[in-house]
Amino acid sequence: MREIVVIRGAGDIASGVGYRLKKSGFRVIMLEIDKPTVVRRTVSFASAIYKGETMVEDMKAIKVDTAKEALEISKENLIPVLVDKEGKSIEVIKPTAVVDCILAKKNLGTNINMAPAVIGVGPGFQAGVDVHAVVETKRGHDLGRVIWNGSAAPDTGIPGDIEGYSSERLIRATSEGRLKIIKDIGQIVKKGERLCEIDGEYVIAAIDGLLRGMIMDGSWVYKGMKIGDIDPRGNEVNCYTISDRARAVGGGVLEALLSILDRSVI
Repeated sequence: MREIVVIRGAGDIASGVGYRLKKSGFRVIMLEIDKPTVVRRTVSFASAIYKGETMVEDMKAIKVDTAKEALEISKENLIPVLVDKEGKSIEVIKPTAVVDCILAKKNLGTNINMAPAVIGVGPGFQAGVDVHAVVETKRGHDLGRVIWNGSAAPDTGIPGDIEGYSSERLIRATSEGRLKIIKDIGQIVKKGERLCEIDGEYVIAAIDGLLRGMIMDGSWVYKGMKIGDIDPRGNEVNCYTISDRARAVGGGVLEALLSILDRSVI
């Protein structure tokens, strides 16, 4: 199986999807914006945009400059990441499938005619209209479910519950400005502890736990922007491995893709 799948987005959920598809035998090419906001940067192939290359678990991603280079790299045990906000390279690549994993909560230009199989991840897509299938991203009973008619659950703005914590887990910018990291990914933090500084104003931890995500040092942020997250479970390995949510979504995308290609389920 050497079909090509283009994934729009290369954040932590998209990376979980890309990892699963690559492990399943697909050639995977990921598209990103030129300056992606990478909160869980230790498990996001998007980090290759800044570093040139990055590892997620045992898989390496490499930044490439052209669609032609992406096609060549995808033949190897590597994932190419190409800066292409509009998805213009899709016409050149001519993939078997396009997976929109931008997680923008709305459709930013993906359409059902982009490839033989087009899959939308999360809310903002209508199965059978702008994509062939939608995969649920909301934590809970339906996480990873493939939707053939309709849409994923709408975004509530309230993150899923982990160990009894929801919104408290998220770290948001308290003001606009340049961010300076005080505590970084992998460190244990206590409630009330300083996590970062934004132009002289400190952002404080709301709960005890492990700092699982933190935006890149020096990033320009705006008030209310998600800049990190705290995992109350406190297991350091969670910082460097694909999350349960990303794996579930990846499984849903794989199911949808194989079903569309087989044409026996729809």
